[in-house]
Amino acid sequence: MDPRNTPGYRLHRSLTNLKRIETAGLDDADQERIEAARALLQDVSLLTQPQHSGDADTQIES
Repeated sequence: MDPRNTPGYRLHRSLTNLKRIETAGLDDADQERIEAARALLQDVSLLTQPQHSGDADTQIES
C-alpha cells in the first residue's frame, strides 16, 4: 500500500499546504478561513496521532 494513500498522510499534506499560503495579500474573510482551516486540521492531527504509551488500545479506522 502506498503511504500517500493513508488518511494521516493526506491530513499532513493538507496542513502543510495551508501553512505555505501567503495570507498577506488576501482579504480578511479569506485570512480567517485559512486560519480556521489550519486550526481544525491541527486539532484533527492531534486527535489522530496514536498514543505512544504502551497501554493505548485505540485504533483509528478510516
